[in-house]
Amino acid sequence: MTAGQHRGAVTVTGLGMITPAGVGREATWAGVRQGRSMAATDPELKDCPVDFSCRIPAMDPGQGRIGGGKAWRMGRFTQLAVLAAREAVADAGLDPTTWDGARVAVVIGSGLAGAAHLETQTLRHHQGGPDLVSPSLVPMLISNMAAGEVSADLGAHGPSLATETACASGATALAVARDLLLSGACDIAVAGGAEAAVTPVVTTGFARMGALSGRVDQPGLASRPFAADRDGFVIAEGAAVLVLERTADAAARGRRGYAHLAGAGLTSDAHHPTAPSPGGEHAEAALRTALAQAGLAPADVDHVNAHGTSTPLNDHTEAELIARVLPHGPSVTAAKGVLGHTLGAAGAVEAALTALTIRDSRVAPIANLAADGCCYPIDAVTGAVREQRVTAAVSHSFGFGGHNVVLVLTAP
Repeated sequence: MTAGQHRGAVTVTGLGMITPAGVGREATWAGVRQGRSMAATDPELKDCPVDFSCRIPAMDPGQGRIGGGKAWRMGRFTQLAVLAAREAVADAGLDPTTWDGARVAVVIGSGLAGAAHLETQTLRHHQGGPDLVSPSLVPMLISNMAAGEVSADLGAHGPSLATETACASGATALAVARDLLLSGACDIAVAGGAEAAVTPVVTTGFARMGALSGRVDQPGLASRPFAADRDGFVIAEGAAVLVLERTADAAARGRRGYAHLAGAGLTSDAHHPTAPSPGGEHAEAALRTALAQAGLAPADVDHVNAHGTSTPLNDHTEAELIARVLPHGPSVTAAKGVLGHTLGAAGAVEAALTALTIRDSRVAPIANLAADGCCYPIDAVTGAVREQRVTAAVSHSFGFGGHNVVLVLTAP
């Protein structure tokens, strides 16, 4: 029995992305395949201990794109979610004006949600008092508002949920959406993650805890997953939304889709606020659970989209996990070398990229990793795109708080 035939399979029928590599699904995918980091000095981070980031290229997601006089009430992370959701739904060939909105669910994850707005409004309050605080502060701040605004924009009246599991938030959203479909709570799920928290205070907070790369003189070389000389991640913004349907329903309307979301495993390290559990046993449990749901054995996996943050602890634990559980050597990529770390959006971005890898039979290289630069016994893809037919892939996401999420995607 293949994963696509396995009872409970769900199909990815639409993708939408806005990332530092490009505005839109295909622009992002083209940028990631080039394998060149998007990191650059960021004027908004002037005087911060780390003054570079990965920003979305020249795009105002506000009034000109959102329309309808609604952008003013949305935080940037919400705006990104709405635009990515629109692209995903259109890509799936669905029309929100004709669907049964009561059968459409929305699940959007975010780690820091409206932290950027809180930061600016706190400064205004400090400088000028309460009269300068925006009345839109709360709706721009709270993490559920991306799901709420996407639901309103699409006329989706089914379950509307927000997941907040730090850097695993986007992947958690997809796992929850899959469960909603399989439980019969909805027929269509619009799910993913969005983050826009590249601010002086947030960036400084990550820098103070030692999580960011300190390569201020060479930002383009800073994010280097699995390299021996890696020293931290590059903060980034972005969003990705996927449309999920039960495989039988997608087939009934003539949609083969990009990939099946065949399994999901979620566990907790219950170990430390920011450090992964040594040995990665609970991350391994998430991987094995996801494979079991998909009806696959570890040897069936031919590709890994790694969490690959470029931090010493994460990459070490994750590489050991891959080598231990998947010793046959599936290809390994890590998009954060190009995109930086989009935090709560990362799991959804990487799931979308995995689906595109399956569609195109092309594995993107890891930026800033030389062919002989990986210090672990894994088959890291470097230098250029690798042509490879991928039939079963896993996408790893790990978040502060010990959240482990592994998704299994298979060829349709």
